[in-house]
Amino acid sequence: MGTELNRRWESGTHAYSVSDPFGQGPLPWLRSPDQYLAGAEGAVPWYVSVDAPGQQPLSEGVRPKPPVGTPQSSNDVDQQIKGFASAGVIRPGGSVDFRVTVNPPREFTVDVYRIGHYGGDGARHMTSSPLIAGLAQPAPLVVDRTVSCHHWWHSWRLQVPLHWKPGAYVAVLTTADMLHRSHIPFTVRDFADQGHTAELLLVLPDVTWQAYNLFPEDGRTGASLYHAWDGRGGLVGESEAAVTVSFDRPHATAGLPLHVGHAYDFIRWAERYGYDLSYATATDLHAGQVDPSEHRALVFPGHDEYWSEPMRRTVERARDGGTSLVFLSANTMYWRVELSAAASGEPNRLLNCRKRQKPGPGTPAAGVPGAASALWRDAGEPEQHLLGVQYSGRVAAPVPLVARHTAHWLWDGTGLQEGDELPGLVAGEADRYYPKVALPEHTERVLLAHSPYRDLAGRTRYQETSLYRAPSGAYVFAAGTFAWSPALGRPGLTDERVQRATANLLDRLCKN
Repeated sequence: MGTELNRRWESGTHAYSVSDPFGQGPLPWLRSPDQYLAGAEGAVPWYVSVDAPGQQPLSEGVRPKPPVGTPQSSNDVDQQIKGFASAGVIRPGGSVDFRVTVNPPREFTVDVYRIGHYGGDGARHMTSSPLIAGLAQPAPLVVDRTVSCHHWWHSWRLQVPLHWKPGAYVAVLTTADMLHRSHIPFTVRDFADQGHTAELLLVLPDVTWQAYNLFPEDGRTGASLYHAWDGRGGLVGESEAAVTVSFDRPHATAGLPLHVGHAYDFIRWAERYGYDLSYATATDLHAGQVDPSEHRALVFPGHDEYWSEPMRRTVERARDGGTSLVFLSANTMYWRVELSAAASGEPNRLLNCRKRQKPGPGTPAAGVPGAASALWRDAGEPEQHLLGVQYSGRVAAPVPLVARHTAHWLWDGTGLQEGDELPGLVAGEADRYYPKVALPEHTERVLLAHSPYRDLAGRTRYQETSLYRAPSGAYVFAAGTFAWSPALGRPGLTDERVQRATANLLDRLCKN
């Protein structure tokens, strides 16, 4: 993608971005190019579009005007163009159906991009659709707080050529009059390639992406596991939010998931340096479609907060069988969830998690009997039992990551000395070691960072980066901060020492 193609993306109206989300620019879950937004101002959660109903607009001059002739991002109130991918595993040689609504009805096109490192461009254009006749689909169905669009008509089927590589893809929807645009992320997988097994399996956190999805941000019906609308354009919190959300709906605002940038940062960096990757989703992990024994390591590149029991058991067996685990973010495996079938019977299309609510017994969101909440900790299985550290809290403002045990092989070639600081590397959310919580079995263990920060209440807390080796020989690495993946290559956040440390880790896992 050259300069001309890049210009097509620079709408400047994404909920959290200011430029090309697939190139080397800020990504959708950031509101500015150089810092994380850690707190909420008033009633506005940090992940909700400030252009949504009932919210205060950005101050003058913060959001740049889009270039003349560039499509605006569709909004969730008018839904000028919105869509989502149908259920099912998408493989080379297979197909994927897109369900799209266009208001008012008019023709539209679909451009398909693969995320990667293409001479410095963040994605490659793979194909375009012909002009498609768009229609205004029926209103989303709403039951309690659950919003679903599973009844929408199929709009276009993409036949995935056999020569396409597995990977993270994005379908870009653009109205033919070039007024509005939206996005649909999807993953192309290949679990049946007997001739080649990739050393690293990248697991994209689609379950967590849906937990945060507030579609539609219309001030009336949209709901996530965090918030819902009160009907007057304001937001209500977790006590009144959804306990079940559907995969059968677009993502809010620009159509891209919150924190999708973490995964894209890792993909671009890993493909740049030739790491051998396969791709899967958290839903695949849940459904038993992943065989960890075929890979040297499973890599979880971004914020991966919501885990079902099958997901956790599969990963535990992977570690105990000698497959290493790499967690490049923080607040992993925090909430315990269930996946259930949609009304159509399609499996694993509803995400259920009661958080701290009390739904009736026997419902998919009920959780573990007697547990105070849906936290894995309250179910008697703290995440530290697998990760070696666990979630500590939100970071009020980015602070340095303080390196420890710098003689360890992970820090080789970084030039770091004991106590050296990596600016801005503790951001968003952080993990730490809890001395009163049992550790997993290990033959060796080290904390590679110990970094003070202040939480949203102004209290001093500590972030820690962990690495341990299981009796099986598998390594388990937990970065313990949201900022690790962005430091691999995002402009304004790149740190060559994090790049080198990550390479040291993956090289050892691949050669071990």
